[in-house]
Amino acid sequence: MTQDLESLNGQCGKTCDGLDVLLKDRIAVKLGSISWSLDSSLWRSADKNRINMAFKGEDHLDSLSLPVQRMHLMQVDSVQRWMEDLKLMTDCECMCILQSKPISVEKEEQHELILSSQSSTCDHLQLLLKRAWIISTELSRIAQKLEKSRWHRVHSVTVRVNCHVHSMINEYHTFSRGSSREMHQLEKLLIDKCSEFTAFTERCLQTEDEEILKSMKSCVNETLTTVAQHFGQLIELVLTQETQTLLRQMELSGSLVVTESAIRALLSLAQEGAHLCRIIAQEGGVVALFRICRQDCFRCLYPLTLRTLASICCVEEGMHQLEKVDGILCLADILTDTSHSEATHAEAAAVIAQITSPHLTFTQHLSSFLENMEEIVTALVKLCQEASSGEVFLLASAALANITFFDTMACEILLQLNAMKILLAACSDKHIVDTPYSRDQVVTILANMSVLDQCASEIIQGNGVQLLMEMLCEKPSSGSAAEIAACERVQQKSAVTLARLSRAPEVAEAAVKLSCIPRLIKLCRSPTERNNSDSVLVACLAALRRLAVTNPDGLEDSDFQQLVKPRLVDSFLLCTNMEESFV
Repeated sequence: MTQDLESLNGQCGKTCDGLDVLLKDRIAVKLGSISWSLDSSLWRSADKNRINMAFKGEDHLDSLSLPVQRMHLMQVDSVQRWMEDLKLMTDCECMCILQSKPISVEKEEQHELILSSQSSTCDHLQLLLKRAWIISTELSRIAQKLEKSRWHRVHSVTVRVNCHVHSMINEYHTFSRGSSREMHQLEKLLIDKCSEFTAFTERCLQTEDEEILKSMKSCVNETLTTVAQHFGQLIELVLTQETQTLLRQMELSGSLVVTESAIRALLSLAQEGAHLCRIIAQEGGVVALFRICRQDCFRCLYPLTLRTLASICCVEEGMHQLEKVDGILCLADILTDTSHSEATHAEAAAVIAQITSPHLTFTQHLSSFLENMEEIVTALVKLCQEASSGEVFLLASAALANITFFDTMACEILLQLNAMKILLAACSDKHIVDTPYSRDQVVTILANMSVLDQCASEIIQGNGVQLLMEMLCEKPSSGSAAEIAACERVQQKSAVTLARLSRAPEVAEAAVKLSCIPRLIKLCRSPTERNNSDSVLVACLAALRRLAVTNPDGLEDSDFQQLVKPRLVDSFLLCTNMEESFV
């Protein structure tokens, strides 16, 4: 049984998938060996808790609030989506009819049109990305139709792609201030290749000879791959140049308005995925943003700037840049400066949560973090204690939870700061700890701290066993996959914590008095109670076995024979194969 319990120590490390507060969008074209993707770590939502916990399970802050993958245009009402796409579709149809010929307008009218289209760089970039998503989707569709030799569909979709490419380029030129020579060359290459592709597929419609069509298929595939390649290169260059423009605005402008607009546009790009984050980091975005955070004249922009940094630092390039500019020291200064607003402290905590995410493999080089860890942990505990909202508590507790994985010394610091007492007290306030996501962070900290012998007395004094019992009964308030997964993590980690703490007789006795054993048995025997989660089952079996050592009379003979006496793996197989029954 000791070996069974020791095998549990890895359980708590598999903590929550990125807080599903951070939304992920994926735009991808994969044709042959060519792949262009916009892979989002989006991680913020105005009306939802924002944090990327990046606790490994699925794939954070790539996890902060609902870590479920979606296509960017599919999360809206169907009528609303049709309204959003109407302009794009209309442009396409117009171009099909007019063969991309320009319609001359009066100079004044043209000037007004251009002015109206330049209202927001952020909006235009979003429009560009939407158009790019449509094109990449259509290219994928061509590959599918080509595989099935549906030549009429191949040609019709090719015509649409041709039109969308023209529309995308024209739309980009309405708001861009100028294009480089390389940009013009790529645009010409893409347009020429799209025209060639359209003409080629049209010729395929003029023959019905299967042998000829079969021989032409490889040529069509090659052309399609080339189109996808030129398209990916053009989008990459556009996004790179737009990022450079935004960074120049931040560097050269002393205006709050201009700087804020540029940062918001960067944040919008960063939320589109890891690929965009890499571009921003490679172009010096992290350096520029930390420069803002070191100027008092931009204090009002600190929350927005830090939020952008949290998004960008989900990629290795962003982390390396953060280390080069002593970003940890800057974050520590912000967290410990009491003159900053709670919003600023919360966003700084979000950056800490991102860069210490356990599932990231490139955090070990953050040597400067260890140098500043004590003051950072102290500031985060204070932020948890004084949090005025559930979101602030979530961000601060998430950072602390990640830090407990980052270095074991953090648990000792937390114990010295009476963090367990503060966290247990916060859990009694339903306005502060108000979601399974927050409870997930709290129980993660408790589980990691429970390896310390001194924690048992803290748990008893803070009525922590009662809290663990409540967490074993955690249920989602909605049917969302993200919340269900969060509840599973809460159940799993509370069982892990109970198993670890029950080595202390006083904790085991308190757990028995609070009827933890019947609840653990129910979780083991009833798949629906644990949402068919294997990780919850393993944790509950281990906790049950630990409690059975100190209180063997608390179990029915059938429970003992099936759940305690056999090897852990045998009990696990029995529970996973049984129908829901308590007999």
